[in-house]
Amino acid sequence: MMKYELGALLAAGVALSAYRAKALTRSGAAAAFGVGTAVFGAAGWPGAAVLFAFFLPSALLSRRGTQTRNGWQVLANGGVAALCALAAARGGAALSAGFAGAFAAASADTWGTEIGIRWGRTPVSILTFRPVAVGRSGGITVVGSLATLGGAFLVAAAAALVHIAPLRAVVLGGIAGALLDSIVGASLQALRWCPVCESECETRRHDCGEPTVMRQGCSWIENDAVNSAATLCGAVVAASAFLLGDS
Repeated sequence: MMKYELGALLAAGVALSAYRAKALTRSGAAAAFGVGTAVFGAAGWPGAAVLFAFFLPSALLSRRGTQTRNGWQVLANGGVAALCALAAARGGAALSAGFAGAFAAASADTWGTEIGIRWGRTPVSILTFRPVAVGRSGGITVVGSLATLGGAFLVAAAAALVHIAPLRAVVLGGIAGALLDSIVGASLQALRWCPVCESECETRRHDCGEPTVMRQGCSWIENDAVNSAATLCGAVVAASAFLLGDS
């Protein structure tokens, strides 16, 4: 239990710092505390290094880019990794690879989205290659795609450096998760319409406060659900690659 008590102290410090830096909302800080406690307690300093390789750059990009993360967003990005860390603590190198793969997928998606929005040109749909609105799920750019690779590689490099998992397995998990995120975002994710502003959005209420109406996709498949599926995919692919000796 001492590991988890120390993990809780470390997680509390990180979550509070991120909240004060406005990288997290209050609910986001609470969720980050839970994820951090699980990771720090179960995986120790090596696990913390992998978490920080995802969290610190992603928090900085999100703070300067499109959003401050709330609780559901934190759990969507870190919940699968936390569960893998807890399971891996009981033994299983493949689960450690899954832990890193989940964070690699979250990192790849965040980098691709934030950097693509800020510096990419007009995005195109990953399915049709037709131009779509900036920020729309499923939209890709060359710059964003390169950033996706960078985000996956950074987490994978951290995991390899601290002997959590092989570099290639984690990179594969990160890329697979980000690819699934884009495909589901372009096909199944809910796309809504604000009748007042006459613009597309992906939330039940637009930024103006007006309720939105469904236009495309499934109403229950929203961004957090897509991110959760992406991190789960990253974990499964990384663990599978590890078991197949892809290192």
